[in-house]
Amino acid sequence: MSPVRKRQMMLSMDAPADEADQLSQVLLESRRRWRDFGALAADIAFEVDADGLLSFIAPDEVLGMSADSLLGQRAASIFFPQENGYPDPFLLNLGIRQRRSWINGADRQKVCLSLSSAPILDDSGHCVGARAVASDVTVREHKEIRAAAALRRSDVMDHILDQMRQEVQAPQIMGSMLATCIRALGGHGAAVLNLSDAAEIETVLHDAGEPSMGLLAELLPLLRASNRSTPFQLTLSDGMSVLACRSSTRFGLLSALIVWRPTRERPWDKDDQVLLGSVTTLVRVVLEHETIQRELARQARTDPLTGLLNRRAFLDEAQRRIDRLEREGLPGTLMFVDLDRLKPLNDQLGHEAGDAALVLTSTVLRNMVRPADLVARLGGDEFALWLDGFDGLTAAERAEHLRLTFPRDAAEFALPGQQGLTMSIGIACRQPGDGEELDDIIQRADLAMYEVKRNGGNHWRVSNPERTA
Repeated sequence: MSPVRKRQMMLSMDAPADEADQLSQVLLESRRRWRDFGALAADIAFEVDADGLLSFIAPDEVLGMSADSLLGQRAASIFFPQENGYPDPFLLNLGIRQRRSWINGADRQKVCLSLSSAPILDDSGHCVGARAVASDVTVREHKEIRAAAALRRSDVMDHILDQMRQEVQAPQIMGSMLATCIRALGGHGAAVLNLSDAAEIETVLHDAGEPSMGLLAELLPLLRASNRSTPFQLTLSDGMSVLACRSSTRFGLLSALIVWRPTRERPWDKDDQVLLGSVTTLVRVVLEHETIQRELARQARTDPLTGLLNRRAFLDEAQRRIDRLEREGLPGTLMFVDLDRLKPLNDQLGHEAGDAALVLTSTVLRNMVRPADLVARLGGDEFALWLDGFDGLTAAERAEHLRLTFPRDAAEFALPGQQGLTMSIGIACRQPGDGEELDDIIQRADLAMYEVKRNGGNHWRVSNPERTA
């Protein structure tokens, strides 16, 4: 064979090898280019093969693990661990776009990744792998979560404040507030509880949703024993999970706002606690508003010196008593009481002594009647009593008792050389079915009392519709 021919054959044999080397270099350069672009555009870049296994991943350390240790592992198990059992998202022809997933990062800290992928298709259009990138959006996700939580709290608070502007009475305001709280927190019920020992205040101040009474036996001791001022969780023996927050009003009322639901439902999270704490602030405001309303109502109905009913409250309640007694076919009796010689006491010892005598009189009258009877100070030294079910004879017995005992009770107010304080009492009994109005009963009792007064006082007189005795 000639040297020329031999040279031609050698060149023809070397050509495929050179082309293969060149192709290998191009592929390697493409892979490097893909790796660099992926690293610049995202925190993680990787490829998966037709079985969904990692065939390439960058950078050298991913999620606290070396890239080499991840090669050959199923990508979906690493990046979408919560979707085990579902179709591999990296082997779908459509790919994925900015799909977020929470995974365990280095030191098992939760990391949120935003993943996008593009399928690798063969000549027939079947998916034989995928290229993907992932960006760490944990900080952004937390900001979005906080922003969403703040927006939810703002919506809830705006709704509650709007209801507070529309309503006037505290019970209606609180009812709307608790209903909103139940909806916002996914609770089954909510209540505001009194944690103080005041017997005159009910334990359940307000509630909404499912009844709360079954929770109280176990829950109240736990709430009273706690000294926490921030929201906290309690799990009861009946399987109920309770989120609670204690508060104290300016007037000393210790209370707790509670929301409950079964433990089988999702646990309370931090946002739930923050929201309950915000609502508790408004609950405290409403409780204070309610206390003020109660005090204003009490002041509008009571005499500030003695604490007895005032004239208006007495007349309103006496009319209701008359209506009820008429339906029940029972009598009722009105007693007018006027102190004798209070003016000389005021003139000589001052109004402080006169006020003390009025307070003593109120105590004596309250102690003489039953808790359900009415006792009022009508003004000055005039008092009134309404006695349910009493006839004239029984009322006269009480009046005689006062005539005999009150001078001894008020002996400290007797002026030197003068007769002490006594009472002039007028009595008017109303029988069922006679149709007598309250104004007529008042007029009869008042006339009877002044008749005693004109005759020197320290006595009583019974009046009836026919005559004044």
